[in-house]
Amino acid sequence: MKKQILLSCALCWGLLAGAKTVDITTFRYAGPYAVQTPFLVDSVDVNSKTFVSDRLLETPLSMDVLKQATLFSGTVVPGASSGYALHLLSFTLENTQYATAKLKIEGLKNYQLYIDGKKHEGATLTLEPATHPVVIKYLSEAGKTDSLKVSIDAEKEGSFSFRQDGQRLYTMSDVLHGTRFSGVGVSPNGKYMITNYRTTRVGGQTSGSARITELATGKVLAERTESIRWMPRSNRYYFTRTGVDGKQLVAVDPVSGVESVLADKLPDGYFQFAPTEDYLLFTQTQEGPKERKEIYEVLEPDDRQPGWRNRSALSKYDLKTGLMQPLTFGYHNVWAVDISSDGRYVLLMKSESRLTQRPTTLFSLYRLDVQTLQAELLVDKDGFISSAQFSPDGKQVLLSGSPESLNGIGKNVKEGQTPSMTDSQLYLFNIADKKVIPLTKDFNPSVQGVVWNEADGQVYFTAENRDYYSLYRMNPVNGEIRRLEVPEDLVKSFSLAQAAPVMAFYGQGASNSDRLYTMSTKTLKPSLVEDLSKDILQGVELGECKEWSFTNSRGDTIYGRYYLPPHFDASKKYPMIVNYYGGCSPVSRNFESRYPHHAYAALGYVVYVIEPSGATGFGQEFSARHVNTAGEGVAQDIIEGTKQFTKEHAFVNEKKIGCIGASYGGFMTLYLQTQTDIFAAAISHAGISDHTSYWGEGYWGYSYSEVSMANSYPWSNPDLYVKQSPLFNADKIHTPLLFLHGDVDMNVPVGESIQMFTALKLLGRETAMVLVNGQDHHIVDYGKRLQWQNTIYAWFAKWLQDDEAWWNAIYKPKAL
Repeated sequence: MKKQILLSCALCWGLLAGAKTVDITTFRYAGPYAVQTPFLVDSVDVNSKTFVSDRLLETPLSMDVLKQATLFSGTVVPGASSGYALHLLSFTLENTQYATAKLKIEGLKNYQLYIDGKKHEGATLTLEPATHPVVIKYLSEAGKTDSLKVSIDAEKEGSFSFRQDGQRLYTMSDVLHGTRFSGVGVSPNGKYMITNYRTTRVGGQTSGSARITELATGKVLAERTESIRWMPRSNRYYFTRTGVDGKQLVAVDPVSGVESVLADKLPDGYFQFAPTEDYLLFTQTQEGPKERKEIYEVLEPDDRQPGWRNRSALSKYDLKTGLMQPLTFGYHNVWAVDISSDGRYVLLMKSESRLTQRPTTLFSLYRLDVQTLQAELLVDKDGFISSAQFSPDGKQVLLSGSPESLNGIGKNVKEGQTPSMTDSQLYLFNIADKKVIPLTKDFNPSVQGVVWNEADGQVYFTAENRDYYSLYRMNPVNGEIRRLEVPEDLVKSFSLAQAAPVMAFYGQGASNSDRLYTMSTKTLKPSLVEDLSKDILQGVELGECKEWSFTNSRGDTIYGRYYLPPHFDASKKYPMIVNYYGGCSPVSRNFESRYPHHAYAALGYVVYVIEPSGATGFGQEFSARHVNTAGEGVAQDIIEGTKQFTKEHAFVNEKKIGCIGASYGGFMTLYLQTQTDIFAAAISHAGISDHTSYWGEGYWGYSYSEVSMANSYPWSNPDLYVKQSPLFNADKIHTPLLFLHGDVDMNVPVGESIQMFTALKLLGRETAMVLVNGQDHHIVDYGKRLQWQNTIYAWFAKWLQDDEAWWNAIYKPKAL
């Protein structure tokens, strides 16, 4: 016999657990809202249907009126005082597992049911894990009363909870929807700011916008939908538009809004303003030779990539005359990296291929005089540099590159180690005598965005600092580096005024979304300008995120963090998901990552994120462990960390631990299962199963192997390529393993999953493979990403929560 429970408004969240059938007697009520019979112009409508009063129920009524709702508890619902009226009754259900129930509504004669804001037909509820607003919209008539009895009969006992606190679980809807910052720019004089936004709506539609703000007052001067940027010196912003006779370049005064057309019939291509604002530097593309479609020649491995034969060149567009002067000519790709403050010189880089030796792509850096078109070679054929910029006085160049740049002057690894090519360093290059000073040789973080500020002569940059993106300032005279204290774990973007001590930046933390700040570069005290996270997380209940590290068997400190479910109870046992990359970079504290950790925790998991050996942000020696190891050492860190975490945290169910990784992390998932049996379930998205096939087939297989397997090749080091490949160790795998892959992945070809899936099938192991149609390395399509994410949730629910309902609902069992 089913147990009956009556709810009163005094009961709090969670009291439905342990029950299958529940009578709901407490609601939030809004109404009455009078509705009238319309003027009957005709006796029937366009579909020959007569008007009946029941049709008044179709009258639109915003659910927002429930924000002013009052509590209602009773068996007779409020009615209309005269005529007809609409009413709303609501309550909230919550489930952390895929759940099915019957919702029975008795007594009401004319009503509609809404779940999560959508009209719902029928009594059966099949709900994905989330907090679900349930609304009953009903129509009443004066003089008539309706009774009400609402009950829920859950298919599985304890699968639903009833909330009255106004809070909700964090879900993929929160990850995907809403407004985020997409850029920020401070005017040269530091008085104004452009803030760029990107909004994603339910259904996946996106739009961009920009706001111009006066910093001193906070006054919004304009809202634009165009892509706008500041001009270098004149404190006007600019954009392009299609005019009557071609593309126009338009400058706008931020205060008056007055527009000035700077150029008509602007050529196609990417351009940047010269600091002197008298010319534009264009990067234009020339199409390379075509091949026949039915049969074609491939010149070299990269020739498989669309557009590889196209080449870029530079031109100078004079704004006064419209003259487009070509600056470079040839068959090598050329691009500009900076323009000197006086507009006289351009720093440009040239690339060329050299397949017979690592690095296989070489870069040369030139200083080009745009008046004489004479070029001075600064760095010749160095495959390890990546970018450069002038000092404010134009006498020095700040170079970015890996530790092997410039003959390894900035290298700081152990004897026999090869540095990681993704560990970015800074070098100071003196143009007059060509002398180079390594600036970050003993600096552990890996440098990201860099600006040499004209206002104070200091260098500002962000860097991977373990799993943080920290903000730094460096004095280029003495090399002193200072980390700037800011409220966010990750500084995603920053902008500096060229003629004032003003900075703007935005970022997020492990438990918050985007927030925007300004900061004086003199006082270094940030001030909050806009908090998008407040709106995104309104009413959301998050569990805690805590740092945790351990010492591995080699004596190294391995950092990480973990996320707890909301309403965490240390006396209970929770399943755990272990997430890692294991490749050349850390798993950042990004709140809205492709694997949003709080969303997993909301489903009742402890989530442990580990930063194993080989990641940048921990120093050159640490990141060099990624090179020529193919998972060796990295796997041991993950296994030891998982075991130690479980040992130190009794709330983890050691029999229900899953793991997940993507790309190189997908390889780590596969490799881990050949090394241990501690995982009850595993997921590999776009994982490498055979280093040899990935090396030869992926668009960037051989070039990424320059990073991960420096100077090693299938023929020179078969032990590394074969013995460390999971495919050749497939018989050691006994963990239930899910393969996920976009079926047009050009980075890690889908065959990497197919061949491993085939091996496990032939071995009779528990496995599944789900391919995402039309998706590349990342699942970016809105609808497909939701299905892909649900697939991940359902696999873990099946093996870590002993609940296969969700998996079977998505992938129905087939008699084949």
